[in-house]
Amino acid sequence: MVDAAFGHPRLAAIYDPLDPDRSDLDAYLAMAEEFGARSVLDIGCGTGVFALLLAERGIAVTGIDPARASVDVARGKPGAERVRWLDGDAGDLPPMQIDLVTMTGNVAQAITDPQAWRTTLRGAYEALRPGGRLVFETRDPAQRVWEEWAEWTRETTYRMTDIPGVGHVETWAELTDVSLPLVSFRGTHVFASDGDVLTSESTLRFRERTEIERDLHEHGFVVEDVRDAPDRPGREFVFVARRESGPGAIGVDGHRTATIGTPGAVGRRRGLRTPGRGAEQAPS
Repeated sequence: MVDAAFGHPRLAAIYDPLDPDRSDLDAYLAMAEEFGARSVLDIGCGTGVFALLLAERGIAVTGIDPARASVDVARGKPGAERVRWLDGDAGDLPPMQIDLVTMTGNVAQAITDPQAWRTTLRGAYEALRPGGRLVFETRDPAQRVWEEWAEWTRETTYRMTDIPGVGHVETWAELTDVSLPLVSFRGTHVFASDGDVLTSESTLRFRERTEIERDLHEHGFVVEDVRDAPDRPGREFVFVARRESGPGAIGVDGHRTATIGTPGAVGRRRGLRTPGRGAEQAPS
């Protein structure tokens, strides 16, 4: 299931005003330039903030997300016509040859089901041209950030935001469960205009670095680099993985394959995107 924060039209419409600081995307814009990417696939594009930033720079962008309400918000933004918007997940992608695939914010961690994670990696691999790169971030489990989140209560995370055209919206977040590697929390939104109360249940999966490296290797990627997140130093891994550029890549079964990159859907996934960078509406 898609989190209500992204799948409910009323919540999707206020996502950007509640999380206006997306300076975390600067690092991804810099990497797109570093790698000379002229085409980008943004998996879990949400309301399209990153996709539109790329399009402004003349990059051909495809954004995909299973939360239709969020993609509808993206489609309504200025410049949206420069982006190819798709409803769905990485198993629904048409054939393409992309320079760079990205998963920003919490996208990678929000893919909690192991089969859905494999679908995502396979879809990213098939979308990339030989030599193209997959870039994504994930929190380092060793930092045990859920211990900080245990302090989340209505009192500690409460905010009142005045949103033009909407009115005052009260929000807060609460940690609801820690069953490692899964950590769950709930976001509550109260609309002052009519008293409507909407909640969104979110779950993140904390993967070890060795686990992610193994998964990437099994899906034909070479891990080029594991970087630090500039805005959260020492707390996250930023993976840069390259699709092997010739015969002999590692297939999803872990065996060498003679050919690589046959396009095709390999199933669907849901719950791709939970509240993005800072959008848990509480300290990170």
